[in-house]
This record gives sequence, C-alpha cells and structure tokens, in this order.
Amino acid sequence: MIAVIAGGGIGGLCAALCFHKFGWDVEVLEQAAAITEVGAGIQLSPNAVKVLRAIGVADSVSEQAFTPVAGEFRNGRSGKVIGSFKMGESMEERLGAPYWHIHRADLIAALEVALRERLPSAIRTGMPVTGYDQDAHSASVILETGECISGNVVVGADGIKSAIRTQMLGEAKPRFTRNVAWRAVVPVSKLGRHAPPPTASVWVGEGKHAVTYLLRKGTLANLVGVVERDDWSVESWTEQGTKQEAMRDFAGWHPTIRKIIDEADAHFRWALFDREPLDQWCDGRVALLGDACHPMLPFMAQGAAMAIEDGYTLASELSGELSGERELDAALADYFTLRRDRTAKVQMAARSNMGTFHQRSFVGKLKTYAPIWLASRIVPDKEDERNDWLYGHDVTA
Repeated sequence: MIAVIAGGGIGGLCAALCFHKFGWDVEVLEQAAAITEVGAGIQLSPNAVKVLRAIGVADSVSEQAFTPVAGEFRNGRSGKVIGSFKMGESMEERLGAPYWHIHRADLIAALEVALRERLPSAIRTGMPVTGYDQDAHSASVILETGECISGNVVVGADGIKSAIRTQMLGEAKPRFTRNVAWRAVVPVSKLGRHAPPPTASVWVGEGKHAVTYLLRKGTLANLVGVVERDDWSVESWTEQGTKQEAMRDFAGWHPTIRKIIDEADAHFRWALFDREPLDQWCDGRVALLGDACHPMLPFMAQGAAMAIEDGYTLASELSGELSGERELDAALADYFTLRRDRTAKVQMAARSNMGTFHQRSFVGKLKTYAPIWLASRIVPDKEDERNDWLYGHDVTA
C-alpha cells in the first residue's frame, strides 16, 4: 500500500512516519527545493509528544527541546503574574508525557532524518502539487509539470493554501481577524536580566498580547506578539516588518518584551485569518490533514499538535487490509468522524482566547483575570487540570 503525501512540513513528515509504522510505503512530495523551515518556535503538548513516542522520534526531538516549568498569565506592562499552572515533571506524571518547546527547524530536521533512515527514497523535493485525480483503484497527485504520481491514497498535507483542498472544496474564504502577529527569536545570552522566565508565558494587555518561551535547551528566547490593527493583511510567514514598528506596537510594555524586540535580527509579521470548521475532509481516496483542513489561530498553540494527531489517526484507520472501496470509504469516514469535532473544538477555543488575551476595559479585565488569579491560588490543582481535555488526549491508545 502506498500513501502519496502532498507537503513536506510537520504534518506531512509526521504522517509519513505514521504510515510507515503501520506498514505502508510513502511518497512525500515537497514543492520547495529542500526540506527547510525558517519559522520560529512551536509548542508540543503531551498529546503530540505521545504520537512522537509512538513513531520512535521523541528521543531525537527531545535533544533540542525545552521543558517549561509552568504556564503563566502575566500583565504585559508590569510583568506581574496573574495566574499559573504546573507543567514540567508534573504534566509528565499526570498525563503521561511532557510539554515541550522546540524550534520548528529542529522538529522538521528530526522528522526528516527519521524518515530518510527508514525510507531513504520517500522524500522528493522540487515537486509542486497542483491537484489530484483518482479512479476506483488508485489516486494520484498532479504536479505542476503535468506528471502524475499514483498510490492507494493521496494525503493533502499542503498547508493553509492547499491545492488539494482547493480542488476538493473550492477557494477558502477566510476572515481577517484584524490581528497581526510578530515573531522573533533571540539568543538568551543577548538578553541579560531581561531574559524571559523558563515558562510558557502569556503577557496580556489592552488590544494585544505576547507569548514568550525558551527553545534549544534554554539558549534561545522565542517571542510571538499579537496586536489588533487593520493596516496589514498579508498571510505569510516570511514577510518582514521593522524593529521600529514592533517597538511602537509594544510601547510601554515590560522590558522583557521590548528587549527581545530590540535584540532581534529580523521581525517577521503575518496577518491572522480565521476559518470555520469544514464539513468535508475526504473525497474518495483523497484526505486532508493539518492546516489544509483545520487551520487555526495560534491562541491555543495547537496547530502542529493537531496535525500530528491527524497523521496518526489517518494511518491507523487505514492500516487494515483494504480489500475494496467500501472498506477504504469507511476508514476515511471514521478518520473524519474521529478528528472533526476535536479539531473544531480547538479552533473555537483559540478563537475565544483572542478575546481573553486582549481585554481593554476595567470590568472586562476583572471578569476575565480575577477568576484566573483566584483559581491559581485557591484551587491550584483544578487550574492545573483546566486543559486536560486537550493535553491528556491520546490518539495512540
């Protein structure tokens, strides 16, 4: 059995390793000339780490990961901690896996090395996919050159601008949230006493927020800063703004935030678009995963984790002997059923957090942050368990 996977990002590579675990051959088609990732940090919660363990890459990923000791809400200007919950060893003990921060490039590298070791010829670069075709017995991707590459199933892991999804469902109609995100990575050695704490910290403020955490065993500081503004609507991870613009957006904020901005060599920014959950991810022998079918705002830090879960669930559901069309259709229907409601819930939670982080009025702040402050001090165990529905999930069980 052969799975042809469009896209060599986190979702595509992870799916390939999952298919291989269940006995499939794979072809991963990446449009770029090489498998690279220029992004910044991402968060891998226990639900994602459990999949990485199941496919045998967790040890190599952990070599570059950082384990935060806690999650925190902080005031963006004063830095005062509003509320916190335990992570680190506590999360491993309670949920069966750790919570990691890692640079995207390090995760991509670990996945690529593992796949090339197991299936040396699986990855093909410089292969832009423009669509797909299929019949009763096979499915094919169509390349920009007109060449077709066939397998038993096609997996669209080609991201937010997916050609596979566009053919399946038509052009996407995203909604601009009037939020723009900045991202930067800086060596901790440049930050001195203004280095961020060893936590996953959300710094909240009026109409904006920032997230800080550490990467590469604590040697890099990662910043994502989100600001409400409507003068930038480019949805691209590679567009750059200026240091001056970023400093203006966070004028008066805590020195930790401003120091990272000031020391950064590059200040990338992208507009945040929201999308409604889709009611279809599959067409015959073709299935979508990750950002191709459920792109989400970054306010739950679950984009990569959901793609990783998708890959395992899809490969698992398709792992039986598929002797006819009914069996394949049933497997893909089960994949959609198992994944759609969960990913939609995370999409909606991320949308909700956009408002939670950006309270402007005194009443809004009091109603939003006072319960967090109280809960983390009066019933800290309950606060620790707030996201167990998300982090405690195990698609490998």
